[in-house]
Amino acid sequence: MRVVFIGSVLFSRTVLRSLSDLPDVAIVGIVTRKHSPHGSDFASLADDARALEVPCLEADETSTDDLADWIKAREPDAIFCIGWNRILPPEILEIATRGVIGYHPAALPQNRGRHPIIWALARGLTETASTFFLMDDGADTGPILDQEPVTIAVDDDAGTLYTKIQSLAPTQLKRFVPRLVDGSLVPQPQPSNGGNTWRKRSALDGRIDWRMSATSVHNLVRALTSPYPGATCTTPDGEAIISKVEVVAACPENLEPGKVIRAAPDGVVVKCGEGAVRILEHSFTTLPKTGSYL
Repeated sequence: MRVVFIGSVLFSRTVLRSLSDLPDVAIVGIVTRKHSPHGSDFASLADDARALEVPCLEADETSTDDLADWIKAREPDAIFCIGWNRILPPEILEIATRGVIGYHPAALPQNRGRHPIIWALARGLTETASTFFLMDDGADTGPILDQEPVTIAVDDDAGTLYTKIQSLAPTQLKRFVPRLVDGSLVPQPQPSNGGNTWRKRSALDGRIDWRMSATSVHNLVRALTSPYPGATCTTPDGEAIISKVEVVAACPENLEPGKVIRAAPDGVVVKCGEGAVRILEHSFTTLPKTGSYL
């Protein structure tokens, strides 16, 4: 099966390398980007293309028509689009006889849309999924090819959940790609109702409001830690990044949200709307003082 691969994030590389190792799969072209103004997990696949000795198109400024022509020239049987922030138009979706295979780290039809790892953690979900599907003209609405549940532990953060999801991809590819090659794979249509779509997050969504509960603050911080840019809060010295917190077991409930209960090098305890958190990793220029407010 001849495959053109499209992608520009770290997870793209994981899938590309696993796919290229499968028998009966020939990577005949790679589309990637030279750089990205957004996306903390950006990764160009140009070096991977050179290692695989296949043509590579760095499509930062490439028009839709030129991209479609380049892919058509490779004569792919299938296209894999993994980690790409541009919508593929119908003229590309219709090129390959076996379709365009996309990916979404959520339990489709639930939680379509933007930032699925961040939203799952920020909302305190205990389970998500790793899903390969056939792309159509909707947003994550195409038939499912393979879906594997993923448990979210209470101590998982963006980095560990990203790793969990990455580790599943090779096994999933080994399971469904041979059936895609021989034509025995039957895609499962998603139901027409019952799903939801997560919106694009803004910088405001990453700002800690100390009126939130301690659990909500913890979830927000773990959702935005590496490879993402981190949650933020306002201090007398300006904006600070908060990268790791833990929920404090007991604290005075009569204190106002945002009050620093204790400030020490081993952690800064801050009162929340309900409960308190200990800030363990941060970018404070000056350590807040006990009794001050964030």
